[in-house]
Amino acid sequence: MFDIERWQEIFDTIRKNKLRTFLTGLSVASGIFILVILLGFGQGMQNGIEHEFKQDATTSVWAWPGVTSKEFKGLNPGRRIQFNNDNFETASSMFKETVEYESPRIFVRGITVNYGKEALVYSIQGVGAEFQFIEGPKMIEGRFINYQDETSTGKVAIIGKKIKKDVFNKVDTPLGEFIDISGIPFKIVGVFSEMEDREEERIYIPITTAQRVFNGGDRLNSLSYTLPPVENFDQAVAQAVNFKNNLRTYLQQAHTVAPNDNGAMEVWSAMEEAKRYYGLTGNIKLFFWFVGICTIIAGVVGVSNIMLIVVKERTREIGIRKALGAKPWSIVGMIMHESIFVTAISGFTGLIFSMGLLELVGPHIEVDYVLNPSVNFQVAFTTVVVLILAGTLAGFVPAWRAAKVQVIESLRDE
Repeated sequence: MFDIERWQEIFDTIRKNKLRTFLTGLSVASGIFILVILLGFGQGMQNGIEHEFKQDATTSVWAWPGVTSKEFKGLNPGRRIQFNNDNFETASSMFKETVEYESPRIFVRGITVNYGKEALVYSIQGVGAEFQFIEGPKMIEGRFINYQDETSTGKVAIIGKKIKKDVFNKVDTPLGEFIDISGIPFKIVGVFSEMEDREEERIYIPITTAQRVFNGGDRLNSLSYTLPPVENFDQAVAQAVNFKNNLRTYLQQAHTVAPNDNGAMEVWSAMEEAKRYYGLTGNIKLFFWFVGICTIIAGVVGVSNIMLIVVKERTREIGIRKALGAKPWSIVGMIMHESIFVTAISGFTGLIFSMGLLELVGPHIEVDYVLNPSVNFQVAFTTVVVLILAGTLAGFVPAWRAAKVQVIESLRDE
């Protein structure tokens, strides 16, 4: 039942102790504010990491050669490993039931690139038709390399958006234009975009063209694959680890490499990397929870201490109330109401300010691995409700102490 006199007493007490009440409320509001901001940045880190991995296929597995560091079967260390077409074709045959997309890649070096009289300094890579689904370039104009380009050794090129902006800014579209690669004209058939400018400074051509026209032989610089999606994250990680180990075993056997020679070739799984980063993010979020909760506890302890002071100051008043017939639970309710009121107002104030700040500033934050910091409102609201319950408990101990005050002793209190 609403008791207006009780509320008048609470507001009178607050007016008499404005600074003390403000500082107590500030400590509680700061606790909620800090917790919500920390949780928001924890979620922002998770969003940023997910965004980084979404640039490429999350289930991708890459392999590239290195240099042997161990003697094996009479072969000295220091051998440079070179992947070739046979490695790709054999792996494709071995794992055809396992992989979703696959593509070899070769870096074309020792060439010149020109557009008219302008010399272009961009990397050229020969890739397969399925490379688009592995690396993840987004086509904004035209198309990517297709199987016909591969089989016909097509003289076609796909350029990055940054190249279009830097070189072809005087034409409506670069599609249909020709660039000269070491004296051979290549027709531009597509423009792609990536999340980073450096990745848009690439020119893709068919893998067969890169090998046959530019003396690539059957050499390859990397093998790339994606695995089919599965039901949950743990299964995806297990699938990636199993495929990675099988691919590494095959490549080691094909190139006579010691099983424990990790420097001879690198096999990298995006899913394993994602698991490592997600685990790190989870630990950081737990740390943020710990710091925020400790801050809130400090505020709640402050509320309890203030209520103890209030009880001490109002000892004589409480004695008079009891002498006039006030019940112990009415005394408890009087003290606890003030505690709950201060805690609730402070908690919701901290919640509103923190949520508002994340809503206004979050979308504009541009930091590596942090994207759109935000927090689930239900989680934040639940935290405030828990805080209010904690404030209730914080006020109960002083309130119970007040209810046990002896009338004679309280009336003697100065």
